[in-house]
Amino acid sequence: MKILVCITHVPDTTSRIAFTDGDTKFDSNGVQYIIGAYDDYAIARAVELKESMGAEVTVINVGGPESDPTIRKALAIGADNAIRVNAEPI
Repeated sequence: MKILVCITHVPDTTSRIAFTDGDTKFDSNGVQYIIGAYDDYAIARAVELKESMGAEVTVINVGGPESDPTIRKALAIGADNAIRVNAEPI
């Protein structure tokens, strides 16, 4: 069995969020990023299935190089492979 888990690169809920340019642009300075909470649960469940059924877990993320730490964390949790679809911010 092959399992694909979509993961997101989101600001940590404990990070202080600020805006610039008249409160129209997100200021990412000092913001820590994590795997989305539901995505983290999905990875854990996929790894459980992998261990019990011999599955292969792949995570996929749409983003740029800034999401690499999030992808590496998913691999550390137990995913076998990772795919990053490069995308520029809108």
